Amino acid sequence: MYLTWFDSNSWLLEIGKNRILIDPWLVGSLTFGNLNWFFEGSRPQERPIPENIDLILLSQGLEDHAHTPTLKQLDRNIKVVASPNAAKVVQQLGYTQVTVLAHGETFTLNHQVEIRAFPGSPIGPFLVENGYLLQELESGFKVYYEPHGYHSLEVKQVAPVDVVITPSIDIEIPLLISLIRGKDSVLEVIKWLQPQALIPTAAGGDVIFEGLLAKILKYAGSTTELRSLLEKNHLSVQVIEPTPGDRFEVPLKKRSLI
Repeated sequence: MYLTWFDSNSWLLEIGKNRILIDPWLVGSLTFGNLNWFFEGSRPQERPIPENIDLILLSQGLEDHAHTPTLKQLDRNIKVVASPNAAKVVQQLGYTQVTVLAHGETFTLNHQVEIRAFPGSPIGPFLVENGYLLQELESGFKVYYEPHGYHSLEVKQVAPVDVVITPSIDIEIPLLISLIRGKDSVLEVIKWLQPQALIPTAAGGDVIFEGLLAKILKYAGSTTELRSLLEKNHLSVQVIEPTPGDRFEVPLKKRSLI
């Protein structure tokens, strides 16, 4: 199993002989509603568009997960699996093979990888987006991905999971809303899923954030604090901090069936 991190929540997962592009933001800037003055993410240079993509996996419909400028650069014939909200984005862009996954539903890619949707991040009072469990059918290896640190109790039923990709820090608008809650929830989900590897997402990398929102965001937590918490709780898990743009292999061992 190989992963490439492209900053933010953008990943290329190579699993079961398939290349899955997750929540890609690769070109242009990141804004919400084209309000650059409010929030804008940029990087020194754009990421190259990966080749030979078998599937695009979208967890949310907001721009930092379903990034329209990037999706316009990709082949509209690539298969897409998406939350109901994200599916609307790619359908409007003319993608031809879109599978909508509601919570609890599954999709099998090329008879090699099963993808199951779980409740993920709440967006407003009425919408809950997707987290995903991806299982390589031949080896049984499992990857759990939830980009905002909101973990449904339902994921307990799929333990153990080999790789967890989720935030390890908190990002909030003071006195208003928690945008990402990784500081405490990451410890909880590790206890639930007993992963071999934890890979933080959603923060760090080469991205520069500007605008009114960026100035008031509050950050808490670090991988150093996480490692200390893991040690105090006697939890054995490898914390991998990837370098943006570098492809790396995730070292995994087959678990005993006993």
